[in-house]
Amino acid sequence: MSSLRTEDDTWDIATSVGTTAVMVASARAAETERDDALIRDPYAKVLVAGAGGGVWDVMLDPQTRVKVADADEDVAAIFEHMGNYQAVRTHFFDKYFTDAVEAGIRQVVILASGLDSRAYRLQWPAGTSVYEIDQPKVLEYKAARLAEQGALPTAKRVAVAVDLRQDWPRALREAGLDPDAPTAWLAEGLLMYLPADAQDRLFEQITALSAPGSRVSVETVGVQAEERREQMRERFEKVRAQLGMEESVDVAELMYNDPDRADVSEWLDAHGWRSTAVTSQQEMRRLDRWVLPEEYTDDDGFSEFVIAYKE
Repeated sequence: MSSLRTEDDTWDIATSVGTTAVMVASARAAETERDDALIRDPYAKVLVAGAGGGVWDVMLDPQTRVKVADADEDVAAIFEHMGNYQAVRTHFFDKYFTDAVEAGIRQVVILASGLDSRAYRLQWPAGTSVYEIDQPKVLEYKAARLAEQGALPTAKRVAVAVDLRQDWPRALREAGLDPDAPTAWLAEGLLMYLPADAQDRLFEQITALSAPGSRVSVETVGVQAEERREQMRERFEKVRAQLGMEESVDVAELMYNDPDRADVSEWLDAHGWRSTAVTSQQEMRRLDRWVLPEEYTDDDGFSEFVIAYKE
């Protein structure tokens, strides 16, 4: 279970779960600058720059990989893996949305959208509405930063400022979602911050709002052994101290490492959906972005990327 979370906790972009959105944006920014980039996000660096200093500065520093390797080569590989994972994940879900709109879907819902910039950087067909659900302060920050840059969404962007623990289905309907029309849903970087019962409730709510022809894509949560989590925590702390990095929020402590969590594909298949899944490891290898040492090959902690269709 998470030791830093409470049932009624809240955050902005600089605290708690909000900081993870900045970390993800910094990974997209770093990926964008690669010659062989899997994705391009011209807004990611702008969104990171307004968040103040943090671990994301280290993530954006091209010399970090070299510095970390001098301290611990395996940790350096893991650090590189984290950036590669974000790029592969983003690439997968970008294609999911491309396929969904090509199939005629014109309603898109991004749950816990954070600093997601797809409403601005993807090319959406005319008539597409992109609903972004997140905490009010997170959505306000993103809108303000992009407005400063003169950025304009490429679809009808609808910000739905509501906590997912509240009555977000009602807020979404009031914002204009038509539950009788097909919807493409995305739960990326979300489930790990929910306990098992909240995950089930989330998918119940999605299912109730989904007309036939709807789709949902999900990043699942790999459950890691506590011993492995502690080993990694100790190794990262050692490297941080050696390099003089400032302490940051322990992301693992924000997550719910819940062994009772339902298998997403099995849950969806049992509730009117037809799912397919690929492990993140398989997708990273397919895109030639796998860099972890061999000892991690069979780790159960890797996620899956799921796509399901409402019949």
